[in-house]
Amino acid sequence: MDVRIEATWKEILKNEFDKEYFIRLSNFIKNEIREGKTIFPPGKLIFNAFEKTPFDKVKVVILGQDPYHGSGQACGLCFSVPDGIKPPPSLVNIFKEIKHDLGIDPPNHGNLEKWAKQGVFLLNAILTVRKNEAAAHSKAGWENFTNQVIQTISDKKSGVVFLLWGNFARAKKALIDTSKHYVLESAHPSPFSATYFFGCRHFSKTNELLQQQGLTAIDWSL
Repeated sequence: MDVRIEATWKEILKNEFDKEYFIRLSNFIKNEIREGKTIFPPGKLIFNAFEKTPFDKVKVVILGQDPYHGSGQACGLCFSVPDGIKPPPSLVNIFKEIKHDLGIDPPNHGNLEKWAKQGVFLLNAILTVRKNEAAAHSKAGWENFTNQVIQTISDKKSGVVFLLWGNFARAKKALIDTSKHYVLESAHPSPFSATYFFGCRHFSKTNELLQQQGLTAIDWSL
């Protein structure tokens, strides 16, 4: 199957695209569209996280669950929204923690592309959603694919910092070789659990871990 995905990822994941689950997943998405369902993000942005952060550039992984399901919000980067769209509550809380941790004032937008271009892989476990129906595609097969993505990063790279926020993300720790990668865990930044997210200092800790390896720190300002 010819999947439109960034070249380094296409090469390293090439065995996935002809597997039965991925073909079923592709057919599922096509059927949704044929039936007139509105799918987010737009087709050209489904693999945006891969486009913005090629495999060889990945230094940090932030894992989300599924895309925002409101009109205009989903852009293929977890937690991020396009310019001109109000940052959702979880993202607002991420910015609050960055302010607490590093003293960086919150931006007036929610576009996280600057992070992605520095090597922060902003991966949702589920890459599509139906308009106004959270987790509508949670059983479609995306997690088979994204679990393999996480496993591949774990197997083929070293020293990557994984930020796992909330129980859903923390369950992915089983896919990561913690003998050669770093895993930072906390509660989810959602308003329902942000009290336990605040104070995690994951942004300064990430930079310390990168710099210990001789890598450039992430500029978390936007």
